[in-house]
Amino acid sequence: MDRVTLNNGIAMPVAGYGVFQIPDPAECERSVIKAIASGYRLIDTAASYLNEAAVGRGIAHGGVAREDLFVTSKLWVQHTGYERTTQAIDDSLQRLQLDYLDLYLIHQPFGDVHGSWRAMQDAYRSGKLRAIGVSNFHTDRLMDLIAFNDIAPAVNQIEINPFHQQADSVAFMLEHGVQPQAWAPFAEGRNQLFHNELLLGIAARHGKSVGQVVLRWLTHRGIAVLAKTVRPERMAENLAIDGVDLDEADMAAIATLETGTSSFFSHRDPAIVRWMAARKLNI
Repeated sequence: MDRVTLNNGIAMPVAGYGVFQIPDPAECERSVIKAIASGYRLIDTAASYLNEAAVGRGIAHGGVAREDLFVTSKLWVQHTGYERTTQAIDDSLQRLQLDYLDLYLIHQPFGDVHGSWRAMQDAYRSGKLRAIGVSNFHTDRLMDLIAFNDIAPAVNQIEINPFHQQADSVAFMLEHGVQPQAWAPFAEGRNQLFHNELLLGIAARHGKSVGQVVLRWLTHRGIAVLAKTVRPERMAENLAIDGVDLDEADMAAIATLETGTSSFFSHRDPAIVRWMAARKLNI
């Protein structure tokens, strides 16, 4: 599997398996085992997904050595601040039954993120975390962390798909050594992505699926990707993108699908901030 070198020198698989919206413990464990069998070596979870324990069991029964896997989890809003983040890291490790995480992210750009970042820097230095980063941070919030801390985020995981392409944000991240990683690359099928005539035409010319075209479009731009499915055939398909050789015309055509807005919600909407602040995890 292709890997990208993060700003601290460690290698991260370009393609990862995400477990968002797999809340059933048995199904999540089975899906992680299937994903590892399909060839995935990056498994992405979060405290807020409420399935870290199931992911840990899947990893334990996946048949691949721990050092050959790259495991990511994330800090929820209610646990921001130095002391709470220190405890949250230990709690995630306990639920996952792991001694360390390869990547730990601040899940949302709200709350005491600077206190959390100091705790994450300390956990990184102690070896509990091999790399630290953020998720859903706009460029101004990203620069705030870079400018006022010793360690810059290694990754920023954000929504990127053909309808919300984030060209300026991606360029900013690449310029500052922060690896962009796309969540919801298929926009969860919204806007009829899998039936889009332009994407179907490109896929037909290459003899590939729309999903493979979208994932290759992202990696061609230097963006790491996360994809979620519970079907083994789709897992294998989502990994088989090396043979998708998009040309400049393909890339330019996909660029025309840009809408300039999220397929889900804006992190700058006060109502969203209020909802996230009020959501308390029961784990």
